[in-house]
Amino acid sequence: MHTTPIIASASATTPSFDSSLEVRLQAQRGPSLDVSLECGAGEMLALVGPSGSGKSTVLRTIAGLRKVDQGFVRCGNTLWMDTENKKYVTVQQRQVGMVFQHYALFPHKSVIDNVILAIRNKSRKEKKHIAASWLERTNMTGLESRRPDQLSGGQKQRVALARALASNPAALLLDEPFSAVDQQTRRKLYRELAKLRTGLDIPMILVTHDVGEVQQLADSMCLIYKGQTLQQGSVHDVMTAPESKTIAKLLGHQNLFSATVAHHGDHLTRYQLGDGETLQGSATKLNVGQAVTLLIAPSAITIDNDSSAHDIGSNRLKGSVRDAVSMGDEWSITVHLDAVTKSLRFRIPQYQIDSRHVLPGTPINVNVRAGGIYAISESMS
Repeated sequence: MHTTPIIASASATTPSFDSSLEVRLQAQRGPSLDVSLECGAGEMLALVGPSGSGKSTVLRTIAGLRKVDQGFVRCGNTLWMDTENKKYVTVQQRQVGMVFQHYALFPHKSVIDNVILAIRNKSRKEKKHIAASWLERTNMTGLESRRPDQLSGGQKQRVALARALASNPAALLLDEPFSAVDQQTRRKLYRELAKLRTGLDIPMILVTHDVGEVQQLADSMCLIYKGQTLQQGSVHDVMTAPESKTIAKLLGHQNLFSATVAHHGDHLTRYQLGDGETLQGSATKLNVGQAVTLLIAPSAITIDNDSSAHDIGSNRLKGSVRDAVSMGDEWSITVHLDAVTKSLRFRIPQYQIDSRHVLPGTPINVNVRAGGIYAISESMS
């Protein structure tokens, strides 16, 4: 999905003709905020950052549960908040569907009554029909009469999602909805949400600190750190082309090398490492001689078992195995490189290697695909 770039500044009176969600928030009192983001209709935007970065504060401000010093929140043609014009729409008027980390179900009410509570302006019969329909879509049929204390964590989260969607929301906000369930249940909920959201034409924002969750569920991501937007774009673009070394580290990238731009080719750029070793990587518009940090994607690394082979568009690096750990159907491998005082970390499927070849201290060659090497300007790091 194409993602609209961040709006660095915008007028709260600019008209919008779709149901996208646009947010610009600034706050000095309490947790500091300087956040801009946009989420299109039918799009799942992941709001990502470490604990305390301001993710939940942003979500609660969008929902109308919190106020900020300056900014606006617009959903489609409707302004929910505009501090410049002192406009503030209540939580109820915003029609936001929100799913909380710990479900927020009413313990004394049945499953179907918890969902019915979110539906307005309908007869009891119509409310029951709508609630039952959403419970069916969230795989909760047959459990309508149970109370929350009779449900598993995954079932509670399904009810919370059904309740959020039964209100016919203008936007869906999910605040770390999977953090309270076990890994197996989480995988099931990922699949169910991915299937369910294909029929939704509203903006959806998922707050999470789990990058793996982002890659499985989201179309785009907005990285927040210390209350500030650092980068927004498609999940692929942000993960493979972070705009600074700080962003790369926050996203969990470990294979980061200092280098300079050495030469521009037709489709690739050659980079020189500090000790004279060179690598060819993705083309960059940065000037020759400019200092960069090279990000090497783990997915671009393979073990080279043929010392005579060398494909165009790849780099061969020699080294030795520093450590190798079997992790189910994968090996997690760290290779200490001969040419540089750095190590490469990557994973290889179990079936692709012989465990005897990855014993610590064993000499090893690796190939690094040029397209998996991306340059980050040191001036942005």
